[in-house]
Amino acid sequence: MTKIDALRRLLLPCFSPSTNTTATNLTTKKRLSASLRDDLPNPTTNQETQIQDQNQDSASSESTIKPSINLAPSRPSKTMVVGTIFGNRRGHVWFCIQHDRLSIKPLLLLELSMPTNQLVKEMQCGLVRIALECDRSDFSSCPLRSIPVWTMYCNGKRVGFALRRKANDQNRSMLKTMKSMTVGAGVIPSGFESMGSEEIMYMRANYEHVVGNADSESFHLINPDECPGQELSVFLMRSG
Repeated sequence: MTKIDALRRLLLPCFSPSTNTTATNLTTKKRLSASLRDDLPNPTTNQETQIQDQNQDSASSESTIKPSINLAPSRPSKTMVVGTIFGNRRGHVWFCIQHDRLSIKPLLLLELSMPTNQLVKEMQCGLVRIALECDRSDFSSCPLRSIPVWTMYCNGKRVGFALRRKANDQNRSMLKTMKSMTVGAGVIPSGFESMGSEEIMYMRANYEHVVGNADSESFHLINPDECPGQELSVFLMRSG
């Protein structure tokens, strides 16, 4: 028994330090792992930062795009209409615009003070520019095609006035007679379909209707492909 007690005394000190060392190591490991967790990046914070960056980028891109949209220039509108110039051989000229050839209600009907034979002479040169002008101070609030009176110029020369008219029975009868015609020129004989006692000369064609703004519109004759070029334009302008 004495030997056994002696061995215990010798061996016990050898086992006890190892236990303390293991506990110390475990505590150290726990402390290290805890410190490493504190250093890890927060995923929620990273996502919020990315969203904020994207919002800032989109806001900056919108701020650069919006000015370019506001600065875009407006373009004039263009449509196709049917235009007819007609008048008695010894009378004066009328100018009629329709949406299509089947309509007997004109979009615009103007009575020009220019004699028919004078317009025929101007057209022989191949170039006719008719400008109708009005003063803004007199008709500032009136739609352009509703203005009742215009000052008229033909190829730069003042030739009188133009008056806006409503279609009468004779005008409607003539337009009804020409329903089947889109492009052409000729003479309607006197007395035909209540046309009156004089022959009526006419020229019908497609026109390009250009609306520049509230103060300017124009009508430009479109020549058929097989016909020689005849340039004819009518301008409505509000100035002053």
